[in-house]
Amino acid sequence: MITVSGCRGVVGGSLTPETICRYVGAFSAWLEEQKAPGDGPVVVGRDGRRGGDVIADIAMSALRASGRRVIDLGIAMTATTGLMVRRHNGAGGLVVTASHNPAEWNGLKPLTADGRAPDASQAERIVTLFHEGRRVLAPHDALGARDGDDTGHHAHVAAVLEAIDRVVNIDQIKRRGVRVALDSLNCSGAVGGMLLLDALGCELIHVNRDSSGDFPHPPEPIEEHLKDLCMLVKESFCDIGFAQDPDADRLVIVDEKGTYIGEEYTLALGAEALLGAGGFGSAATLAANLSTSRMIDDVAKKHRARVVRTPVGEANVVSAMVREGCALGGEGNGGVVWPEIVHIRDSLSAIALTLALMTRENASLSELVGRTPAYAIDKRKVAIREGLADKASAAIRQRWSKARIDTQDGVRIDLDDEGAWLHVRASNTEPILRLIAEAPTKQRAAALLDEAQSVIEGA
Repeated sequence: MITVSGCRGVVGGSLTPETICRYVGAFSAWLEEQKAPGDGPVVVGRDGRRGGDVIADIAMSALRASGRRVIDLGIAMTATTGLMVRRHNGAGGLVVTASHNPAEWNGLKPLTADGRAPDASQAERIVTLFHEGRRVLAPHDALGARDGDDTGHHAHVAAVLEAIDRVVNIDQIKRRGVRVALDSLNCSGAVGGMLLLDALGCELIHVNRDSSGDFPHPPEPIEEHLKDLCMLVKESFCDIGFAQDPDADRLVIVDEKGTYIGEEYTLALGAEALLGAGGFGSAATLAANLSTSRMIDDVAKKHRARVVRTPVGEANVVSAMVREGCALGGEGNGGVVWPEIVHIRDSLSAIALTLALMTRENASLSELVGRTPAYAIDKRKVAIREGLADKASAAIRQRWSKARIDTQDGVRIDLDDEGAWLHVRASNTEPILRLIAEAPTKQRAAALLDEAQSVIEGA
């Protein structure tokens, strides 16, 4: 799969050495087009999953063949790699990762010289260069060098500590002595997570922390995969539990009762922590994609901030954040982007913000969740014939013509009078429509999806 998000496939299947070299060739050609900084290195990190070292070696060799110096971080979070691109004044970065995909998957995620995902036009250009077979090859006396840098984890944690101290004094967090269970999935978040929680004075019960890349459970951090963590939190009398995905750009939280609270709360709690600290002048701006819970709108309203909605995708959220000067942004999948650290979803930022909020409010996680307006989200897929997505969207707009409508990414219908919304968008990879509804109750969310599906099938 070659998309605007990068290159991803099954190792030993579609993700071949030839595909890796072709993609890196396209990325190198794109870097040549950017010309800023022209002689900067490319910083490479990998999420730690088994076999990623082989893919990283192939990618770094291809970069060196293009004449680019490579900085090898080894196992590193995606956010760490982005931060280190800036530290090295790099031309860009590459992360060897398949995010939350199963163990047999891997891939390459490109980063710009700003240490973030390429925006839509930049990403589309890389895809075009890939299909054209474009590449850059250096002569024998101008091949790139390969240097290592093992300071990424420490640099990342230091940046988070400096930033969080402006939200809540670190000594206050230390005095609270939070007992934390952390599941790092034996991947890239293990070292940074341990360093951060140790620096914040937490008593840490750290599971799946060996960076072996062997997944102890399916890697997507959803409730059915985290039953062991929920049990650990409850049986070990922890104050909170955290779960990272392989490249540690997402964070899921478990409360002190061992209850999985849902991915949507990560961004809402982070926003409450930051906005509640003040210091934003007249108002702050947040960014979230169209499929993210309206909890972020409730938090923003409380602090007289505003929310900018974007199409689905981290790059779209980040582009809006840069354009609008947002204080925080993210997505409802547990992804928090704190620009003071890096313009990439970052589980370390989310951990620190959550602990800061618990400390400032002197409250348990369940108490904080209880203070946040609760909604129910329901999701569904509807198969459609090719070419019918536009007709389906038009039918949805017509059915809810009196609602607030957003057409940036499919169609989102906001029913403000009842605190509900519906988002219908075409999949980028399958002949389906993705339907998401949120409402104050599960029954109302399901009813919205039922009605939307009926409208689509009649289109």
